[in-house]
Amino acid sequence: MNMKRAVWFTTGLLVLAFFAVACQPQTVEVTRVITETVKEEVEVPVEVEVPVEVTRVVTETVVETVVEEVMAEEVPLGSEERPIKVLFVPSVDADVIVSGGEELAKELEAVTGYKFEVSVPTSYAATIEAMCASPDDTIGFIPALGYVLANERCGVQVGNAAVRFGWPNYWAQIVVRDDSGIESLEDLDGKTWGAPSVTSTSGFLVPSAMFTAAGIEPGEIVETGGHTNAMLAVAQGDVDFATSFYSPPLLPNYERKWNPAVDDPEIWREAGVPPERTEAGRVFVAGGPDEGGYRVLDARAAAMETYPNIFEETHILTISDPIPNDTVSFAPEFPLGTAQEIIKALQDYVSSDACLEPPEGVVTLCSDSFYNWTGAEPTTDSAYDPVRFLINALGMTEEDILGE
Repeated sequence: MNMKRAVWFTTGLLVLAFFAVACQPQTVEVTRVITETVKEEVEVPVEVEVPVEVTRVVTETVVETVVEEVMAEEVPLGSEERPIKVLFVPSVDADVIVSGGEELAKELEAVTGYKFEVSVPTSYAATIEAMCASPDDTIGFIPALGYVLANERCGVQVGNAAVRFGWPNYWAQIVVRDDSGIESLEDLDGKTWGAPSVTSTSGFLVPSAMFTAAGIEPGEIVETGGHTNAMLAVAQGDVDFATSFYSPPLLPNYERKWNPAVDDPEIWREAGVPPERTEAGRVFVAGGPDEGGYRVLDARAAAMETYPNIFEETHILTISDPIPNDTVSFAPEFPLGTAQEIIKALQDYVSSDACLEPPEGVVTLCSDSFYNWTGAEPTTDSAYDPVRFLINALGMTEEDILGE
């Protein structure tokens, strides 16, 4: 009996030892497998984090760029934040231009709703440069030569041409003092020339062609900074002769228009009395046309306020062939629809009493002291081909004219 118990006891210990030994390695292996699995699962998110982060940053950058572009496009042309720039060449007194330009801007805004910003660059060349530098929001009141140069440089497009008392064109005039001894073009050879600007059509380009055709070469050229100043320069004896625009006079009772083929440029001298300047700045001879007199419109009329005797001390030596009138032109990328609105509004304004008969003391685009427009009509680029012909015939380049 004791022997059997000993055998069973020994057997039980062996069984327990067997299970103990058998279970121990399995537990270690399971623990190892689980540990390795956990490590691999934990490492996976860490490896994926980097590309996820990069994707987020790139997405934010693209969104910000798009938002900025959209915001820039939302500022409309003609708004307070982005007014339409209106540039005037400094052909007459800058203060007069600014005053009349701001009056024009006010009238155009009332019709179109657009905001305008008026400025007078320091020269014809600066006006062209400004239009090319700001191609989608600029308008320029520029003469024929300035337009051709701007068109060649950057594609500026003409919209309207000025009309003055029914004339779609004007002329160049050469003015000398009565006591100068100058009686013909040939007498100008070697003489000091007062020109408004070397980029002025009537003040420089056309006279240059006249001198070349006559075989004469003037002496020193003095740029006076405007047509009025050119007339003052010759009247005061600072230069021997001066050139500027010529607009024909209005004749008594408006019976007919001045005829360049038969009428003297100073036909008003037949009245036998000197011109007089009114408080409104108009220059009449023997009363206004409706009183049987003349209205004088050449460049000396604007100079009479400063030099009252200018018509009594100077005279016109000769005038040129007709020249296409000055323009209102648009920068190359100016929106076509907006340009058409402005063209229509400008045509209506310059033919209205607001422009032609302003209150006393108010300067407008129609004033004698400003650009003296009485109308505007649509025109095309081809109308200025004669100016291109003159430039080519004289062998002139943009650098020659603008001095760049």
